Amino acid sequence: MMLLMPPMRIEIVQHVDFEGPAAIAPWLVERGHQLSTTLLSAGDPLPDWRDREAAIIMGGPMNVDENEDYPWLLTEKQWLQTAIAADKKLVGICLGAQLLAQALGATVAPGPEPEIGWFPIQFSAAAQAIAGIPAELIAFHWHGDQFSLPPAAISLAQSAVCPQQGFLWGDRILGLQCHLEMTPAAIATLTKAAAADLRPARFIQSSQTMLAGCDCCSSNHAVLFALLTNLGF
Repeated sequence: MMLLMPPMRIEIVQHVDFEGPAAIAPWLVERGHQLSTTLLSAGDPLPDWRDREAAIIMGGPMNVDENEDYPWLLTEKQWLQTAIAADKKLVGICLGAQLLAQALGATVAPGPEPEIGWFPIQFSAAAQAIAGIPAELIAFHWHGDQFSLPPAAISLAQSAVCPQQGFLWGDRILGLQCHLEMTPAAIATLTKAAAADLRPARFIQSSQTMLAGCDCCSSNHAVLFALLTNLGF
């Protein structure tokens, strides 16, 4: 059993107000960590890394290279590079994972099909070696872009249309393309805020189907918390 790490000061980086940490925040607080939040779309400045040990980088509807439309992306990318060089713990979800993958030398590009809703992912043997990680999980997704595996990273999972659903880089950086943090309330918020994404397609579910599948949230949380515990959170 892994011992709990000393409490950390963790920054939650949100790109938009409708994609927050959901189940992650109360779990981190319960474990004694101190949280603060930066909302980039509101113009919040990112903190000095000397005052933080870790960060959770959340999702968002923008592409990693939409620097002209979202100038704060450039600042965020530089901030992440500083964190990587300073040996900080980093977790990226969806857009956050894409930004971390790009910072580590991977490519980010549109996938063959968008993936929105509850669809299975298969975990790699390396992932299953972590306590609490199953062979397969019905996970929540909301993405069109996807990342390649960064050099020196370990692949964690894949799905039918996304060959890289997660990676570990060393013992301190985790990227997840899927949204294991979602709660029913967070899904309801996202389906309203990003309703324009919900068009008929093979791997796009209706908002009603997504909300009906919320009994999968608890199994998603269990896997997410196992991965975070393995990383030392």
